Amino acid sequence: MIDHSMQRQSLMSARGLTKRFGGLAAVNDVSLDLWLGHIHAVIGPNGAGKSTLTNLLSGDLPPTSGTITLDGHNITGWTPEKISGHRLGRSYQKTNIFTTFSVWDNVRLAAQSRVQPSPFNPLGWFRSAAKMTAVNQRAERAIELAGLQNRRHAMAGATSHGEQRQLEIAMTLATEPLVLLLDEPLAGMGQAEAESMVQLLLRLKKDHAMMLVEHDIDAIFTLADHLTVMVNGQVIASDVPAVVRADAGVQAAYLGEETHETVGEEH
Repeated sequence: MIDHSMQRQSLMSARGLTKRFGGLAAVNDVSLDLWLGHIHAVIGPNGAGKSTLTNLLSGDLPPTSGTITLDGHNITGWTPEKISGHRLGRSYQKTNIFTTFSVWDNVRLAAQSRVQPSPFNPLGWFRSAAKMTAVNQRAERAIELAGLQNRRHAMAGATSHGEQRQLEIAMTLATEPLVLLLDEPLAGMGQAEAESMVQLLLRLKKDHAMMLVEHDIDAIFTLADHLTVMVNGQVIASDVPAVVRADAGVQAAYLGEETHETVGEEH
């Protein structure tokens, strides 16, 4: 359950976050806050450091310097598994699903990952029916939230690209995260699928703190409560979208060239 007394609390924060690869600063002195009920979008040209920032927050990369807190815990340097266990979920640029399993089985496996094994029964043999009921309930809620009720029995690999992106989010939701880091969830979608994903993200917004990395500028200005623009690993603007959109430096560096186009994946 979500405690809405946390509505004005920053659930995740980064301060002075830096990641260097040799002499290159892929992320350089970045600070941000993710709030319950808000979508914080991060945009910028390819190579700006957006995906590296996401990997730092999720623990997939250790920072060179700076600190990260999650729900009051200093998680700097924690492993991705430990961070995930503290209710952070993320999606990736490339869909990460089990294509030969059904939609239901994919989501149920994600839900089951949150069942803590007993030290006397590490493989989960003869696990209680009550625990299995809880797993199934989490999976069911996630499928409904993601709008996949009518596709639960479909083979994951046979679903559309947009449905696979929905499935990946459903798998993330099955772990019951408070914070969602979404890396280009609209990538490769047609207009109808993109509109469906935008509506899904708006439904999820009230119960999560969300960071959205995305190249679809129209979607960004529909979704974002706060907008951060990165160029060459640095933040050049961070404010409400209307203020950022009017910023001359942002227009020169990014928006003026890319407002009406969707850019490919960041490497």
